[in-house]
Parts: sequence; structure tokens; C-alpha cells
Amino acid sequence: MNRKVELERKTRETAIRVSVDLDGVGPPQASTGIPFFDHMLNLFGTHGYIDMTIHAHGDLEVDSHHTVEDVGIVLGDAIQTALGDRNGIRRYGFAVTPMDEALATVAIDLSRRPYLVFHVPSGEGTGPTFNRSLAKEFFRALANHIGMNLHITVPYGENEHHILEAVFKSFGRALRQAVSIDERISGVRSSKGML
Repeated sequence: MNRKVELERKTRETAIRVSVDLDGVGPPQASTGIPFFDHMLNLFGTHGYIDMTIHAHGDLEVDSHHTVEDVGIVLGDAIQTALGDRNGIRRYGFAVTPMDEALATVAIDLSRRPYLVFHVPSGEGTGPTFNRSLAKEFFRALANHIGMNLHITVPYGENEHHILEAVFKSFGRALRQAVSIDERISGVRSSKGML
């Protein structure tokens, strides 16, 4: 089964090129012009065993928002396309991941019904180029474009770097479960017979 996709999107604000292989082994490569965001994307790909190459050029002189959101849009579209008809996938994924004093829980349903729950505390800052607020925008765009019900909860944590690192690692691990093929599943995993 080939679950590889390359997509490109250009607007007046950003130019994004993404390639995704849902059955990869890494390492991912992210180059967005936002170093901390690149670090988070690389953690997600590494812990999710998803090969990704992401190149983004955006209007960073304005701020990071357009680039972060548009990466979420294009990456979401790429994963959605790579999933195809979603036949045979486990559909659900769940992970709990610690990072020093922070703990992140992520639950996923690849239901085609996008929804984001994001309960993540503010911590001691990572700076304005990528922070908790921008992480939420990324995950909202990603959930909407994959067609994913996504719940992210961090019950405790102090350092925002640790909080976000735990979130992105948990997200990668949960997505790996959800996109994995289970040979026992014929068609889609739904009592309705379709997603």
C-alpha cells in the first residue's frame, strides 16, 4: 500500500511544500524559518514514524501565525490524501508522554469529523515566534484538514518548551496508532460502514 503524498500551496502570505509517507521510519525534515516550530515538527515525525519533509517560506516579518497555520493546512491535506479511503486503519490513537515536569495526553479519532479540544496551560515562555497559542492554531488547522477529532490535554507543566515537546511527541505517537493498518479490519472501522 502506497501512502505517500507530495503537496504544495502558495498564497500571498506563504509558500508551503510538504511530502509525507505514513509508513516511514524517519528522519523528518522541517524548514519553516521558525526554529522551535521545526524542532516540534521533527519530534512529531520522529515519534510517529512518519516521514515528512516540510519547506515553508512565509511573511515572518509580520509574525509566525500565517506560516504555522498554513503548514497545518498543507500537512493536514497531505495526511488526509495519504489516508485515502481509510480502509483498514485502526482509526483511534492515544498516547501519554512525560517531558520532565510536564505530562501530555493526546487522543485521536480519524472520523472525518474535525474537532479540537486543547487544554494546555501557559508556561514559562518559548518566545513569540512559536508558543502555546500558535501550537493551538497549528493543531486546529491540522485537525480540520485531516478530518480528525483531536483532544490534547496537559494536566500540569511549568516550562512551555517541555509542555509543547510532550504535546508534539504524544501527538506523533497517537497518530502512529490511528493511521496504522490492522489486517483484521475489512473496510473502515465503523458500525455505520463508512466514515
